[in-house]
Amino acid sequence: MVRIATFNVNGVNGRLSVLLKWLTATNYDIVCLQELKTSDEKFPVEAIWEAGYGAIWHGQKSYNGVAILCRGREPAERRRGLPGDPDDTHSRYIEADLDELVVGCVYLPNGNPAPGSKFDYKLRWFDRLISYGQDLLTAGAPTVLCGDYNVVPTPIDAAVPRRWLGDAVYFPESRQAYVEMLEDGWLDAIRHIHPEKGIYTYWNFSYGGGYDRSSGLRMDHLLLSPSLAPRLRGAGVDVELRGWNRPSDHAPAWIELD
Repeated sequence: MVRIATFNVNGVNGRLSVLLKWLTATNYDIVCLQELKTSDEKFPVEAIWEAGYGAIWHGQKSYNGVAILCRGREPAERRRGLPGDPDDTHSRYIEADLDELVVGCVYLPNGNPAPGSKFDYKLRWFDRLISYGQDLLTAGAPTVLCGDYNVVPTPIDAAVPRRWLGDAVYFPESRQAYVEMLEDGWLDAIRHIHPEKGIYTYWNFSYGGGYDRSSGLRMDHLLLSPSLAPRLRGAGVDVELRGWNRPSDHAPAWIELD
């Protein structure tokens, strides 16, 4: 069994204690992290190695940043950054070879305020991801594209959908781009395992601690290439992390593959 998780950590150094506690408690085989908010040189590689994981990362000071962790060894980097825009300086994609698996770690732009230039950038980035995803499918290797997609695909993926009608994560254009990926052949692993259940990976911060459960959204996704679909055995969210001390606003999502 291969266990893969994705987690928008919302500041890898500021929430390092949460990350290390979770890694030690769960022992996932492969972990993708988003929103590192740190430069490459300040990524906490030593602490992560002491927790039992090798890592590759693509950092950016104060913003963005993605990493792939592998239990017991360093992942073999395959790509950093999406093709299609040589002027894009955001650290939002990294990819590794892990035995027979290709794993891509995605941090899609949020796009707010929308409409506007940030939303236009989001859609351009999504188009590049769709195009590159088609290349990965054509290549045929078993592939997982996971991370924070900043898109809430359907009404069931929001605890109170009407709250998000003016937000870029719920705009029709964002949701349509996600549909295009599924139409290309990518499988939404969590929705496949839980076809009719409201499952969430994000909640707003609340004043005074805790979190607003009515703000739940599912926008952290694990997409599988078709050859992996028969190997999917489980999927879920480590919701309890959202209630830990100094948590991220996201909780980790995970899958199990034969």
